[in-house]
Amino acid sequence: ELRMVESGGGSVQSGGSLTLSCTASRSGFLFEDFDMAWYRQAPGNKCELVSSISADGTTTYADSVSGRFTVSQDNRRTTLSLQMDNLRPEDTAWYYCAAPSAGVGCSRGYWRGMYWGQGTQVTVSS
Repeated sequence: ELRMVESGGGSVQSGGSLTLSCTASRSGFLFEDFDMAWYRQAPGNKCELVSSISADGTTTYADSVSGRFTVSQDNRRTTLSLQMDNLRPEDTAWYYCAAPSAGVGCSRGYWRGMYWGQGTQVTVSS
């Protein structure tokens, strides 16, 4: 089955950096013309849109991560990345990549022939 797979999570100290990546479990899947985004959810909190990127490269960021996180995609739009610098304990969460059009956010779902919502865990200690 085709899945979107997030990777790169881990445990770091405050001020550290991590780079998250997201790509399909089978090579060749393209994001096509739809926007892609990173979401996160901490225990007890709602799902939060962290950052998004459109097919033409236009990016958005939540105020809480602006200036510290950078979203990017490869030229063929097969891999989505999130560079996270100057991490803070409040960035601790499960991180998910998804297309906003899929409507899955931080949940597991099925859209465009693919399963979404595996996530990768980020823990930042003070």
